[in-house]
Amino acid sequence: MVFTYHRTIRFQDTDAAGVVYFANVLSMCHEAYEESLATAGINLKLFFTNSSIIIPIVHSSVDFFSPMFCGDKLLIQGTPQQLNESKFEIAYQVIAVSSEQPLAKAITRHVCIESSTRTRTQLPETILQWLRS
Repeated sequence: MVFTYHRTIRFQDTDAAGVVYFANVLSMCHEAYEESLATAGINLKLFFTNSSIIIPIVHSSVDFFSPMFCGDKLLIQGTPQQLNESKFEIAYQVIAVSSEQPLAKAITRHVCIESSTRTRTQLPETILQWLRS
C-alpha cells in the first residue's frame, strides 16, 4: 500500500537560510502518516490517546537531495511495511510537484508497546488492516 499526501511548504517550516529546517521534514512525514490513518477510517483522537497501547517511533532518518523553500508544493508518498508482529516502518519519498524531482527520503520505524509495562505487544487489528490496505 502506498499513501499520498499533498503539502505546501510554509514560512514556519524554514530556517534562517530560507530552506526547510531538517527536523520539519519528519514532521511533514508524520502529517502524511496521520492523514493516511484518518483516510483508512481510524479515529485519530482515540488512536493517539489509547491508554492501553502506544506505538512510538523508535527510529527515524532523512536523506536530503535538494533544498525545499517556502511556497514549494510537495507530494509525500509513504509506503508502510510490517516488520514483525509488533513493528512496522514507513518509507517516505518527498517529491517536488512542479518537477517531479525527489527532494528527500525518510524512514520512521514504529513499535507497539503496552503503555503500563512498556513491553512489546502485537500490533492492533486496526493497524494491521491499515498495513494491508
